[in-house]
Amino acid sequence: MTATGSTTLDSTGITTPTGPVRDTWNVLVRELRPVVRDPFSLIFSLLQPLVFLGLFGPLLVAGSDLPASATLQWFVPGILVMIALFGTGTTGSNLLFEMQTGSHERTLVAPISRASLLVGRALKEMAPIMVQAGVIALAAVPFGFSVNPVGFIAGLVLIAIFGLGFGALSYALALVSRNKDWMFWAIQQATLFPLMILSGMLLPLEDGPAWMRAVASVNPINYVVGAERALFAGDFGSPDVMWGFVAAIALAVVGLWVGISAMRKAR
Repeated sequence: MTATGSTTLDSTGITTPTGPVRDTWNVLVRELRPVVRDPFSLIFSLLQPLVFLGLFGPLLVAGSDLPASATLQWFVPGILVMIALFGTGTTGSNLLFEMQTGSHERTLVAPISRASLLVGRALKEMAPIMVQAGVIALAAVPFGFSVNPVGFIAGLVLIAIFGLGFGALSYALALVSRNKDWMFWAIQQATLFPLMILSGMLLPLEDGPAWMRAVASVNPINYVVGAERALFAGDFGSPDVMWGFVAAIALAVVGLWVGISAMRKAR
């Protein structure tokens, strides 16, 4: 395929227009191909959430006065948000590898908008996250977990919006630390675990110290987790749902703005 101004010339000699949507789709397809060709990486990525579900879940059930099914209704939605948090938070490492091997520079000179390069990459992360979320939810069903079908779909949409923004931030971090890859991992590790703990996805924060509850109140992931729990229970009228979508959309807007700006400045 040869670039011809704002159009591309395919192998049949037909000139087709390009645009942001088409560019984003092309980047998305390109990024998804390795996932399709190597499904074992997707399977391996299920290890961490399954460990939390299989080992941490029983401890939480044993320490709770609620029935096991009620505890899982609280716990499983948090695990799904954790999948999105870690799945998108580490995705910038893929871009770091491409920059180190020189393949990223070749994409920068392609007739594709810089915004599409970022958005297409971030959207790619949604496919494996959706598959993982479905597998984890199904794995919890035999143990008493149940979910409202409409709420489950709405919950996946919420996770996708959140993951899009957080993934874009991960790519932006990779771009600014391209010559110091240790900086990416240092910031990533110093950020992910506090965000996870202060979101209440694994342990309730209601009985925590006042300072912890204060910090959690400005953590957008805390609101996403609360919305997931309400949606999975079918409580669509809960204020948690509204605040969860507000937090996820705000994070997506900020993340995409920061990520696209960093991609446009990349050389």
